[in-house]
Amino acid sequence: MRFIVHNDPAGRSTNNYIARADLAPFGMDGQVEQLWLKSANDDGSYEVACIPFFTYGLALGDTVLLTDDDYVSEVVETAGHRTLRLLFIPDLSTADLQQAADRIKAELLAAGLLSEWSGERFIAVDIPTGVDVSGLIAVMEDVVNKGQAFWEWAAGQPFCAQS
Repeated sequence: MRFIVHNDPAGRSTNNYIARADLAPFGMDGQVEQLWLKSANDDGSYEVACIPFFTYGLALGDTVLLTDDDYVSEVVETAGHRTLRLLFIPDLSTADLQQAADRIKAELLAAGLLSEWSGERFIAVDIPTGVDVSGLIAVMEDVVNKGQAFWEWAAGQPFCAQS
């Protein structure tokens, strides 16, 4: 089993709870994403406190339920956020990677957006409702059009728990 972890979750607090999402329903057999959560309600639901790297149909602030063995079983309420992910190609030169990453980080800062990096080549960005992300989209689109990266929206597939 390979675990995808969040080293610096956007919603880190002293009271986080860690659960998992099985990535097999998304074509990644044998992989599990570690998700940071915080207690949402007395009903046993939790709020997602990280920006999912690989789990589809899940975003920061969504409310989820867990199985007895701490896997996310369903999304019970969405927070209205979206997740935008970008992966730089493996053979991108260090200089080009640094330049593109710096441009993206500048746009994230200008728009006040939260993000999480997995290594130097993969970023997940939280897009709340009503925030102007046109500058970030323009930079990411430029990087993708140059053949330096691939991007996707995490809502490209609905959330699905392994059965």
